[in-house]
Amino acid sequence: MAKPRKEQSLARVQAVPWLIVILLIAACAWLGWRAFFHQEEGDPVASAMLAFEKQNSLTVFSSRFEVVAESVDKRGVLGVDLLESRQAAVIPATVEYRLDLSRMDRDRFEWDEASDTLDVILPALKISRPNLDEGSQTTFTEGAYVSRDASSDLARNNSRQAERKAAEFAKNPQVLAMARGAAKEAVRQNLAIPLQVAGYEDITVNVRFDGETPAD
Repeated sequence: MAKPRKEQSLARVQAVPWLIVILLIAACAWLGWRAFFHQEEGDPVASAMLAFEKQNSLTVFSSRFEVVAESVDKRGVLGVDLLESRQAAVIPATVEYRLDLSRMDRDRFEWDEASDTLDVILPALKISRPNLDEGSQTTFTEGAYVSRDASSDLARNNSRQAERKAAEFAKNPQVLAMARGAAKEAVRQNLAIPLQVAGYEDITVNVRFDGETPAD
């Protein structure tokens, strides 16, 4: 009868390494959940801040449009203009609108437990420098004779003018309104998963920018 006892003892010895592996996997899973998903119960603000914790900037809107620039070049001898050339260019431009998430500290989140409402206050959008797609521009040139220097000066002046006009267009109230709307929706989407993981599925999230009146 001693032989079956030896076999049973051997089976137990073989099971020990697998049990250790299972315990290690369970411990790693718990530590990972604790580090990345667990939040203090009853603190939706901490859960919301988790969504922005590892992001410095969030691009929320991109606007592509065309700007028209026109320049005139005059060249002459002894102060007398003998040659005049004109160049007009239609240049595509792209501008991006970004949120500076590094400014999203706890003071920008307001939690109303009575109504299960989280108010999020965003800083003003940052507008990128216009990116001119000069390779796709359309150019119209007029003049009896356009020298190489004149052509270079006209193109350079048009580029500067186009960048200035694009920067002004990017601040157009209608374009800014679309960018702000996109930013608010992006923030709501970024908060959805962390809040659901924390157990807040029926929460109302109101997003506004600095200076805007809170929603009723």
